[in-house]
Amino acid sequence: MKLEEKVKELLSPILEDRGLKLVDIEYITGKRPVLRIYIYNPEGTSIDDCEYVSQRIGSILDVEDLIKTSYTLEVSSPGLDRKFKNIEEYNIFKGKDVVVKTKEPIEDKKIFKGILEGLEDGIVKLKQDNIVVEIPLDKISQTKLDF
Repeated sequence: MKLEEKVKELLSPILEDRGLKLVDIEYITGKRPVLRIYIYNPEGTSIDDCEYVSQRIGSILDVEDLIKTSYTLEVSSPGLDRKFKNIEEYNIFKGKDVVVKTKEPIEDKKIFKGILEGLEDGIVKLKQDNIVVEIPLDKISQTKLDF
């Protein structure tokens, strides 16, 4: 099992306790490896949320000894300009304003702004002026939150 998958498994009960969602996990190797955990609170991710997760997962990781070298643990919200990295984010951020860029024009447009309605059967649904626009996932080049 990959490190990220094991960390995800260990994080699950910690996040559920606070009503948080896991957005992404990154493990960056190098002189000083970094384990980054991105979390989301539908009511607004706070510093307290990040501290809560950091303290609990840090203790568990120390006991489990998954990372054999010293490393830096970072827990944060995904950030305003972060692009979606996995398909789960289309449902995590359901109801939020997003900007979707397509690889090629769809109905003469390559940029769509609206409220994310989610992802179903490979189709991203976006609400624009009370009209639901359907964009095939494989036609999307980039999606990010719109603040």
